[in-house]
Amino acid sequence: MAAYGLYTHIASNKFRSMLLLAGLFALVYVLVYAGALIAEVVINGDETVVYYLSRAFYDLKVAAPVATVVAAAWIVIAYFFHQSMIDAVTGGHDVTRQEQPRLYNLLENLCISRGITMPKLKIMESPALNAFATGLNPRQYSITVTTGLLNALDDKEIEAVLGHELTHIKNGDVQLMVVAVIIAGAVGFFGELFFRLFTNFSWSSGSGGSWSSGSSSSSRSSSSSSDSKSSGGGAVIVIIIAVVLIVVAWLLSQVVKLALSRSREYLADAGSVELTKNPDAMISALRKIENRGELPGATSAVMELCVDNPREGFADLFATHPSVQSRVDALVKFAGGRDPGPLPPPAYEGEEPDTQADRQNTPPPLRQGPWNDAGGTASPPPVPAPGTASSNPIGNRVSNPLGNPMGPWGCH
Repeated sequence: MAAYGLYTHIASNKFRSMLLLAGLFALVYVLVYAGALIAEVVINGDETVVYYLSRAFYDLKVAAPVATVVAAAWIVIAYFFHQSMIDAVTGGHDVTRQEQPRLYNLLENLCISRGITMPKLKIMESPALNAFATGLNPRQYSITVTTGLLNALDDKEIEAVLGHELTHIKNGDVQLMVVAVIIAGAVGFFGELFFRLFTNFSWSSGSGGSWSSGSSSSSRSSSSSSDSKSSGGGAVIVIIIAVVLIVVAWLLSQVVKLALSRSREYLADAGSVELTKNPDAMISALRKIENRGELPGATSAVMELCVDNPREGFADLFATHPSVQSRVDALVKFAGGRDPGPLPPPAYEGEEPDTQADRQNTPPPLRQGPWNDAGGTASPPPVPAPGTASSNPIGNRVSNPLGNPMGPWGCH
């Protein structure tokens, strides 16, 4: 369902959510069928492929009601407890106005200005610079912000990030992303369960092709007749089919995130600018978050909820977020913002906290010329400024009064 505007984007998100929930049941049935194939081979390893396929289909019809109830129960559990699950992974916790007056007031002002229901506010203890929104209904909506983001961004930039997350809630992006997380979790659980069951059995190729349990493989053996040998090949084929079905179901559950259109991030950035009337703050926040948003220990499903997801795969094919550069370019082109350029990459990650604090308290070194980096040791001689005599041919940082210090956005 294509989306050509804001309201069609919201309607498209709701439609996709329903399709994804229906797809969850379909993937569960595929996994149950694959499990039935393995079970039939384990029970009787001397039959043909047609026999196994028909018996597994019959088992699927018998087990379908149970699988439906289990999938529905998973959806209900995730609906009511998904926030607790995410908090358990990220370590987020609720905060009040007394605990975080700065952050709470910024979010409250944005909600009042647009008549938006105030979501819960959570803090995650992490040096990473990121934030994300969760929830499936107005009573569950919450916004989680890392302590690293609070320390690195000023009030206008934090306000822009909060506006970005509020737009995700308003546009219905949060519901779609949470549903995708639920599907990936359910299919991943069933897939891992079947693989664990599968690895508990071993294929005895030297005994005519029979399946035996890892704990009692010596207690069973196949017949030495030619019929048994020929039917053993059918069991191998069926096992291969079952494994392929499980792998395909798991891959489809991961590809579900491709349904999360990357345009939602552009719309959220635009919504933040609409709320704050400050495109420069959104651009500045994105530049500071760029390459600094990796949440330690967070799953890929949680990272897909964040303002920026630095994790990419297969040449950006499976990336759920557009690049920061493309988002900044869109804000510059359509919102009239100014791009100060990317920040220098994070450095000194292996140093002790005390050493990092000393570096932060030390004034930045002065530059000498267009070829000399602030920390370079083997740079070419500097070009003296017009009308200035230089008695030091190799340049001197301290004696250069016209040196240009390192600014907050890199070298000017």
